Amino acid sequence: MKNKNKTIWSNRFKGKISLSFQKIGSSINVDKRLYEQDILASIVHTQMLIKQKIIKNDHGNKIINGLKKIKTQIDKGQFNFQEKFEDIHLNIEKKLFEIIGPAAGHLHTARSRNDQVVTDFKLWIKKSTKEILKDISLVMKNLIKKAEKNTDTVMPGLTHLKNAQPISFAHYLLSYYEMLKRDQKRFENNIKLLDECPLGSAALSGTSYKIDRNYTAKKLGFKKPTDNSIDSVSDRDFAIDFLYASAVCAMHLSRLAEDFIIYNSDAFALISFNDNMLTGSSIMPQKKNPDPAELIRGRVGISYGKLNSMLTIMKGLPMSYFKDLQDDKELVFDGYDTLKDTLTMSAELINAVKPIKINMLSMANKGYTTATDFADYLVKEKKLSFRESYAVSAKLVNFAEKNKKKLSELSLEEVRKIYKDLDKDVLKVFNVKNSMNMKKSYGATSEVNVKLMIKKYKKEAK
Repeated sequence: MKNKNKTIWSNRFKGKISLSFQKIGSSINVDKRLYEQDILASIVHTQMLIKQKIIKNDHGNKIINGLKKIKTQIDKGQFNFQEKFEDIHLNIEKKLFEIIGPAAGHLHTARSRNDQVVTDFKLWIKKSTKEILKDISLVMKNLIKKAEKNTDTVMPGLTHLKNAQPISFAHYLLSYYEMLKRDQKRFENNIKLLDECPLGSAALSGTSYKIDRNYTAKKLGFKKPTDNSIDSVSDRDFAIDFLYASAVCAMHLSRLAEDFIIYNSDAFALISFNDNMLTGSSIMPQKKNPDPAELIRGRVGISYGKLNSMLTIMKGLPMSYFKDLQDDKELVFDGYDTLKDTLTMSAELINAVKPIKINMLSMANKGYTTATDFADYLVKEKKLSFRESYAVSAKLVNFAEKNKKKLSELSLEEVRKIYKDLDKDVLKVFNVKNSMNMKKSYGATSEVNVKLMIKKYKKEAK
């Protein structure tokens, strides 16, 4: 083919393109990940052009067959991507000319790279979001499995990293299930928001050809075509939404990792890990370090960076398409890869965690964690106001602290020194397991509640 190495627009320009710009302006090393979506959208676009009698059947069929051959070549790693052809769209178009000849010139009728790339990108994010949803679901199922084995495992619930009240280890784990459930909803909502097809918007003003945008939207799996051609080619909200949802999800996983790192530390010693999720030291033979958890915690910074970069690119763009948008795909692709790796590590980390139950119980008994239970007992049994009972309980804590005793170690006579009108039933209040199981309000930490929630979650997770 004559002039096959020239750019599409070479007839309009004098001289060769700057080599530095060719290097910076080329996106093929990034956007070649869109080849499946680009070829699919091109096939559907061609089918629409044939249906609308905008191009001849034989030209259209040659294009479709040629595109299928190109996909096979790429799938097999036999396609030579060339930087001089700038992006995935032109690389495929140039190859199509090589395969079928001049008929390839009909492919780009009634479309622009502007609507082409945003269509490809939406299709890619839609597919990738579904992959992320599967990964989130696996982490959630692993949380359920681990929780199911630990409904009666008592641990200290912490506020300000200080012992607060006894809770079930299962209840603690399921708090992260709830976070991830919100992440699921965010990603699912993103699919709904992006479910409009931009193809047919052309450069920015639409086209004079009698195209059928409802046809292409339906064939590509979108709910409907977009309503405004200018917004269609300039919209990257869906990329921002994806990166935002990724950043929030990564933040949730980082919090879980941080908890595990703290609980695994020698200072807390509440959990341990299987060796497959630990590393050693190059100098200290005794060390077993929770590096995967630390990587999960650290990688959230990458997710934040991608989101902030995308927002910064978009904040200064006038309406319509600009070259600045070339960098959107690398940000999203990297964001996807980072989150996917993080979710995989998180699922494995949860499987590897082992509660050290004796230490959890021991720590739950420290720090006067049943003081609130004593105050509640006085409200229910002695009809004190909560503020009155709070003051009495505080006095009891002061007494126990002064005498270097836990609340559960106090005798009835000692408790009566603070409040006289009490019988031996009050001593049950200071048992941390009783404390945990008395919390029966909806969403609370009692074993009965947690088992019901696990049953509910297992139905959801199917």
